[in-house]
Amino acid sequence: MLAILAQKDETSGCHTDNVNEYLVLVVLKLGLDVTVLYMCCRKWYTSFLNMCSLYMVLADFVMVLFFSSVLFLEPERYLGSLCFILAHASTTYEALPLPMMCLGLLDYCLEGTCLGKQSNYSKFLRHTALALLVWILALIYSIGSVKANLIEMDLPDGLSALVCKVPESTLISYFTVGLFLAVVCTMLPFWSTIPQWVREADRIYARMEEPENHSDLLSNPTNCMETNGIEEKSLEEIVCPCPPLWFSIILAFSLFWMPYLTVSVVCIVLGFGVPAYITVNLLWLECTVSLLMGVVFWAYSDTQEPYRLPDNICMWPIYWHLSKGTGQQPFNPSHEKKHTLLCV
Repeated sequence: MLAILAQKDETSGCHTDNVNEYLVLVVLKLGLDVTVLYMCCRKWYTSFLNMCSLYMVLADFVMVLFFSSVLFLEPERYLGSLCFILAHASTTYEALPLPMMCLGLLDYCLEGTCLGKQSNYSKFLRHTALALLVWILALIYSIGSVKANLIEMDLPDGLSALVCKVPESTLISYFTVGLFLAVVCTMLPFWSTIPQWVREADRIYARMEEPENHSDLLSNPTNCMETNGIEEKSLEEIVCPCPPLWFSIILAFSLFWMPYLTVSVVCIVLGFGVPAYITVNLLWLECTVSLLMGVVFWAYSDTQEPYRLPDNICMWPIYWHLSKGTGQQPFNPSHEKKHTLLCV
């Protein structure tokens, strides 16, 4: 895609540039990434992708400094410098998604091995080194493949523009559209029962938040579907189909990430071109984290207990309990009234 850096009206001789607009854009992205990092990556040293999130925020901050420094250059030089920064930043960010996804998946798969049981300091060193290596290779690729040149274009109505080529992230576009379609097509056959499952997951979450029941849930997870007394009802049994584990994981993922995927797909369908240094952000990275953790959680969880993974916003154990509950006994025998969900 082409980034318009400046425009000139040949008739009136009026000249305008877009340096301030690009500075505002990268500042907004920095604010978005800092917010996502604060909300989602509370223990950023625990996984490779969380460390990548920290590096991405640092890279965004460096971009803001570079864009700000351009404003202090002479008018004859700052457009060329801006083109150089945009082209190299976009190419660097474009090279990041694939190695991040591959190494992130490998990191989660190794969580249950001896490497995953190392001390926090050892994990910090390993993740820092790997994330730094990925960024260094992306920078080397950018330096070796980009030729940042200003291009003059003639526009209608007597206008001319100086533009610069900046790449888009095709991988993220395919990733977003494919993931959106896969989630929608998977959820359609279960559409009518999804609200009931979501309500039951909320009840399980409420039960886990109660201190007296939290330890019981961890020690006896097969009883997770039994919820405590609803005062206005006597002993009652509700028979409903339990979702399979794979669909429970998709449901947990979609409840949080479908708004992001929907907005991204709408932008792609409407043809809104977004350069790679904007699309490769922490929203995409956290969505990828949730996807990879969901895949690993499904692959390694068994019928007795959920697989242990670092903290994630999708709350995978809740939906493991949703799919594995049997409702044989109440959590707390001291309650005379109880509400049991039998899944068949």
